[in-house]
Amino acid sequence: MAGAIIENMSTKKLVIVGVILLLFQAAAFMVGGLIAPSTTTAVQYLATKCVDTTKLRQEAKWFMPWGPNQCDKIRTFDEAMAKKIEANNIVFAVHMPLPNKEMSPWFQFMLVILQFDIAFKMYNQIEDGAMATIDVGLAYRDDTVSEWTEMAHSFEQRKLNCNFTAATTFENEGRYYECDPLPFMEVGSVAHKYYLLNIRLPVNERKKVNVGIGEIKDIRLVSIHQNGGFTKVWFAMKTFLTPSILIIMIWYWRRITLMRRPPVLLEKVILALGISMTFINIPVEWFSVGFNWTWMLLFGDIRQGIFYSMLLSFWIIFCGEHLMFYWMHPCPQHVARCTHSHQDQTERNRFSVYWKQVGPIVFGSFCLFIFDMCERGVQLTNPFYSIWASDVGTELAMAFIIVAGICAVLYFLFLCFMVFQVFRNISGKRTSLPAMSKARRLHYEGLIFRFKFLMLVTLTCAAMTVIFFIISQVNEGHWHWGEHTVQVNSAFFTGIYGMWNLYVFAIMFLYAPSHKRYGDDQSTGQCITGDTGANSGEDIQLTTTITHVDGPTEIYKMTGKGAQE
Repeated sequence: MAGAIIENMSTKKLVIVGVILLLFQAAAFMVGGLIAPSTTTAVQYLATKCVDTTKLRQEAKWFMPWGPNQCDKIRTFDEAMAKKIEANNIVFAVHMPLPNKEMSPWFQFMLVILQFDIAFKMYNQIEDGAMATIDVGLAYRDDTVSEWTEMAHSFEQRKLNCNFTAATTFENEGRYYECDPLPFMEVGSVAHKYYLLNIRLPVNERKKVNVGIGEIKDIRLVSIHQNGGFTKVWFAMKTFLTPSILIIMIWYWRRITLMRRPPVLLEKVILALGISMTFINIPVEWFSVGFNWTWMLLFGDIRQGIFYSMLLSFWIIFCGEHLMFYWMHPCPQHVARCTHSHQDQTERNRFSVYWKQVGPIVFGSFCLFIFDMCERGVQLTNPFYSIWASDVGTELAMAFIIVAGICAVLYFLFLCFMVFQVFRNISGKRTSLPAMSKARRLHYEGLIFRFKFLMLVTLTCAAMTVIFFIISQVNEGHWHWGEHTVQVNSAFFTGIYGMWNLYVFAIMFLYAPSHKRYGDDQSTGQCITGDTGANSGEDIQLTTTITHVDGPTEIYKMTGKGAQE
C-alpha cells in the first residue's frame, strides 16, 4: 500500500514525532507563562487643569501639565470660579508617559479609556441620555525641548452612563456618581517617545452643548499598551516558526506534485491552510519598530481573519472527507478485481459539496471584516473615533459579538457531530476485521486508532481556540507557582499560537504521500483473491487522498455509492 505517512509510518516513529510535538507545545506555553511578561500594561493618569489665558484661540498652542514650560494650573473648579475663569478656558492636559519615562515602538499600540469624576448637585444633576462634547487634540515629540507636533484633533461626543447610588438629597451633595468608563482613543503605532493630550469641554447653553452633564470635578485616563518584553517574545516566536511552516509546506507540496495525478480536494485545502499559517507567521511587525505604521492593527486583524476562516473551513472539509470515505467496503470473495466508482471520485473532489458549511464561515468572516473596518479603518484618520460612542454603534457592536459567539458554539457542536459520525462509521464497519489475517487485522486496527486519535486532536484544537477567545477577553491574571509568577494571558497567547503552528505542521507531515509500502501486492490498486495471500476483502485505506503515483489505491477499493448516501 502506498498511502499517507500517518498510515505507513511505524508506531515507534509516530510516538517519537508525537512526543516531540508535545514538548514543543509545552515549551510554547512555558515561554509565555514563565519568560514573557504580561501581555499589556495599564497606566492611570489624572488630568491637570490648565488655564488658557489667551484671548484669541491659538490652535497650535499646547498645554503641558509639568516640566519647564508647564501651564498655569488650578486645583479645583471652585478656584476657577473665584478667579472668574470660564469653563471654556480650562484645558485638561495629560502627558504620556509619566515623568522620567518614555514610550517605545515596542508597545505596538496605545488604547486610552476616559473616566469622568462627576459630583452630585441637586440643581445640576445628570440628565437622562446626557452627551458630553469633547474638544480633544493629540500631539507628539521625540525629545523634551522640541515643539509639539499635532497628530490628531477632533470634536467627539460620548454618552454618559452614570448611576447615583445614594438618595438624591442635599445631604448627599458632593458625593460622586458611578460612571462607566468611556472609549476615548486608540493609536495603532507608538512611534514617538512623548504624547500630549489637551482636552476641552466647551459649554454653549444656547446650543445645549455640555449642559446637563453634572458637575465634572476631574478627568481620569487609563492608557493600555502592549508590554515591550512580550512584544519581543512574540516577534521571536514568529521569526522562529515562519521558516518551519514554510519548509514543511514546500516539502509537502513537492511530494504531491511528484505524483502522476492532479491533487485532490483535501490536499489542496491542506496546502491552503499552510499558506494561511505562513501568512500570519511572517513577522512583518519587525518593521513597525522602525516605521510609524498605524495600520498594523488593522492588517493584523485581516491576517487573523483569513487564517481563522481557512482553519474553520479546513476542519469542516477535513471531517467531511473522512466522514464520506471512512467506510470499509471489501471486495466480494468471488471478484478478483474491484474498482472505485468514478462518480464517487468526482463527488469527493469538488469544493462545491461543502458550500453549505463553508459559505456561512466566509459570510461571517466578511461581516467581521466590515465591522473591523468601521472602527479601526476610521481610526487610521481619527484615533478618537469609536463605534461604541453612539447607541446605534453600541447595539450593532453587541449584535456582532453575540451573533459571533452563538455561531462559534454552533460551529463547535456541528464539528463534534461530524467527528461522532466518523467514529460511528468506523465502528460500524469493524465487522470486516475478524475475517482478516491476524497481521493485517492488527495493522488496520492500528490505523483506526491513529485516525481516531487525530480526530480527537482536531477537536481539542477547536476547543482550545474557543477557550482562547474567552480567556483573552477577561482581565489580566497571573498565578504564583513557587518563586515564579505564571502569566496566564501570555501563556495562552503563545501556547495557542504555538498549537496552531504545530497542528498545521503535523497535518502537512502526516498527510504527505509516503514512499513506504505495506504489502507489495497492494500497489497495483487491486484486490487479490486466492488462498495464498489472505488478502481478499481486506483492503482498507483510511486517508482520503490518492497517494500512489500510479493511481488510486486502497481508498477506492473500499468506497462505494453507499458511503456517500
